[in-house]
Amino acid sequence: MKTYALKVKEAREISGLSQRELANMVGVSQRAITAYETGVSLPRGTTVRKLAKALKVSVEYLINDEITDPLHGIEKEPFLAEVRERFGGRSVHEADTLLKQNIALFAGGELTQEAKDAFFESVMRAYLSCKEEAKTIYGRKK
Repeated sequence: MKTYALKVKEAREISGLSQRELANMVGVSQRAITAYETGVSLPRGTTVRKLAKALKVSVEYLINDEITDPLHGIEKEPFLAEVRERFGGRSVHEADTLLKQNIALFAGGELTQEAKDAFFESVMRAYLSCKEEAKTIYGRKK
């Protein structure tokens, strides 16, 4: 089982980036990258997302020591980013749970990645549409 620190260091080395280069991409100090790689500190949510993007790995891979596939769940990240941008962090958890529950539909099936992506996109478009409608009906009145 790999720790967050080891995953960050290995992904950085595989990407051929120096600590300074990664720090510049993420918008943190080189000292912060060193602290992440040695396990002295953990970054906050926004920085984790920036690290994952810079290292071309999924956020789930970085934060969950039991996940060994660097691309695990990466197909969800653009959808979750859109939810975060439009509705904030609380809605991301709700959307992520929805996607995880729908992944169970693929168990044992032989769907192409293209078919899975199309399914995720449809589910997320429906979710976003419902959120917009709820915001219109139940949102703050001006």
